[in-house]
Amino acid sequence: MTTPRDLVENALRASRGRLLEHEAMMLLEAYKVPVPPYRFAPSPEEAAKAAEEIGFPVVVKVVSPQVVHKSDVGGVALGLKTPEEVEKAAREMLEKIPRLVRGAEVLGFLVQRMAPPGAVEVVVGGVRDPVFGPAIMFGLGGVFVELFQDVSFRVAPFTREDAEEMMQEVKAYKLLRGYRGKPPRDLDALADIIMALQRIMLEIPEIREADLNPVMSYPRGALVVDARFILERKRGGEPGA
Repeated sequence: MTTPRDLVENALRASRGRLLEHEAMMLLEAYKVPVPPYRFAPSPEEAAKAAEEIGFPVVVKVVSPQVVHKSDVGGVALGLKTPEEVEKAAREMLEKIPRLVRGAEVLGFLVQRMAPPGAVEVVVGGVRDPVFGPAIMFGLGGVFVELFQDVSFRVAPFTREDAEEMMQEVKAYKLLRGYRGKPPRDLDALADIIMALQRIMLEIPEIREADLNPVMSYPRGALVVDARFILERKRGGEPGA
């Protein structure tokens, strides 16, 4: 069984500064963070088979150490409903991304079931400050996180009550409580994710930054559909060295 420590060490041994898409999902699963059903597929043909296994509709994301912002280079295909659509999308990525990103190596594809509609998108993030240590962030997610910058922070370690206060501090809390006929979101599920990311940042010192965005918040439950973990090897005497 691959442990979170294995995932991080394998990436650092390969001189990668981040976890790959499927590795990020594996790390979250290890900490009991809910994610949609997914598979890693090394080829377009395997991607089509994986999609049949997990059920349609699916999203396909390119897996490449050199491609960070997948959407910018056509490395994400949404709402695919047949094996043929999946294979076609993956094959197009395989052909065009090495042309668009110099030196890009396509290792395969993350095939992931599309999250159900009707979510409020939030973001849960983490950063390791050289003085204060890990800090966790919560705010409105998706495309709005940079536009509105509606976020709150806590320095770890903190309590579940602190996590609940983080949600209350953002302006988007009105959306989470229910707004204009929309049902309230499952705040307990969001607090679980905040606390899980705190554990990850405290227990794995090689993670310099974490970005769970978007986190799809529903009236019952929540799902992390995309995650990024930036790594940094610890030096001389620091924890994790």
